[in-house]
Amino acid sequence: MTQKTQSRSGGRSARRAARAAPLAAHLRPVRPGLSGGQYRPLTAADMDNIHAAALDALEQIGLADAPPSGIALLTGAGAVLGGDGRIRFPRALVEDTIARANRSVTLMGRDPAHDLHLSGHRVHYGTAGAAVHLVEAEGRNYRECGVQDLHDAARIADVLDNIHFVQRPMVCRDITDNLEMDLNSIYACCSGTTKHVGVSFTDPQFVPHAVEMLHMIAGGEDKWRERPFISNTNCFVVPPMKFATESCQVMEACIAAGIPVLLLSAGMAGATAPSTIAGAIVQACAECLAGLVYVNAVKPGHPAVFGTWPFGLDLRTGAMTGGSGEQALLTSGCAQMHKYYDLPGGAAAGIADSKLPDMQAGWEQMCSNVMAGLSGLNMVYEAAGMHASLLGFCHESLILGDDLIGQALRCVRGIEVTDETLALEQIREVCIGGPGHYLGTEQTLGRMQADHVYPTYGDRTSPKEWDELGKPDLIAKATARKEEILAQRSAARFDPQLDAQLRARFNIHLPA
Repeated sequence: MTQKTQSRSGGRSARRAARAAPLAAHLRPVRPGLSGGQYRPLTAADMDNIHAAALDALEQIGLADAPPSGIALLTGAGAVLGGDGRIRFPRALVEDTIARANRSVTLMGRDPAHDLHLSGHRVHYGTAGAAVHLVEAEGRNYRECGVQDLHDAARIADVLDNIHFVQRPMVCRDITDNLEMDLNSIYACCSGTTKHVGVSFTDPQFVPHAVEMLHMIAGGEDKWRERPFISNTNCFVVPPMKFATESCQVMEACIAAGIPVLLLSAGMAGATAPSTIAGAIVQACAECLAGLVYVNAVKPGHPAVFGTWPFGLDLRTGAMTGGSGEQALLTSGCAQMHKYYDLPGGAAAGIADSKLPDMQAGWEQMCSNVMAGLSGLNMVYEAAGMHASLLGFCHESLILGDDLIGQALRCVRGIEVTDETLALEQIREVCIGGPGHYLGTEQTLGRMQADHVYPTYGDRTSPKEWDELGKPDLIAKATARKEEILAQRSAARFDPQLDAQLRARFNIHLPA
């Protein structure tokens, strides 16, 4: 009897140890690139009508303020420069561009394990934005953010399984020189994570300096062009329907340097875009289609992400409503249009209007993150950490967002229906001569990790257990995890020799 008890105990201990060990990537219940697309707020006729309206807007209204280089490229491709200075796009030109555009883009990390394969309905979540404040959750304060805060965000994101890429979420407000700010943003992000990084450039003249840094990090131009590990977040338009002259010049320089481009159209519904959800999607699609023509006029097939980012607006106050149901619908509708065009696409979700990681933030972040994932959005930008309608970024919220996105990804994965999951034989064994329950059965134990996402910080204890544990606080747990991560040296840090070379060539503001 004693031997039997020890044997069962040993087996249970072994199972517990196996459950505690990290799962192999292919066995994880959620992972980057799960396929969404189950949620479709737009009908086929709706999408046809949105596309037709976007083509009409491009052909009849066009875009103003293209730089001279852009005018030459676009008219050379078949666009028409009107007497009013606006460039109009014939339908055939747009449709031909869609047909020959790059349909499958891989955004690479410095570590190939973090490569993002953008095609179909494959879903990836990450950070983004240009917050000017860091949210200090513990003291409930907002303060200006700096390069150390950005670096810390990259370091935290690097160890979070459900944050798949790091587009710069904060501006380095402690660096006043714009060139140095751009270069230090690259350094801070790339020395903090080996995941794919998205950055912006303030001026086209800054791009060659950034490219020099990227070549040094990659180990040469050839290695950089083989595996470009950053992309350019490019606000090439100023809605409604105007090119952003300097950003277009930045885009041209980035394409020449082999940097993938995110074509970002960020109209505010009711202010710089129509107030209706459908109208805002029409304008965003029109502007991004113009950008797609532009990119392919510079270099056919260059990797570009179709970045329709219309934002919601509270029409009572004029305040942005990134955490609204309307925002979730805007993003989901845009995701459907990306698939309508069969183009790699990205949009915004997971933004909280709430100032702190509280209950309001939770419902706002979860609503749009789940809907974006279910819609099959390839790149879900701003998915974690963003507060105050993009004005504040919170490290604790980034950590909690990893838990939240894990649950969102489980929704994306959906319900598998197979002979095994239908479980008829398991039901038979349990009900006929069996224990009458499924706890501890081989099938339950065998699938408990592969089928279920367990929160790291979310609390599922009973009130009694919660009380006995000292009533643990969610924010306090996230703060403790933040401090634990930042107490370790960055796993993505540069080789000391390379770091010394970078510091000798550029004015790096982060301490060595």
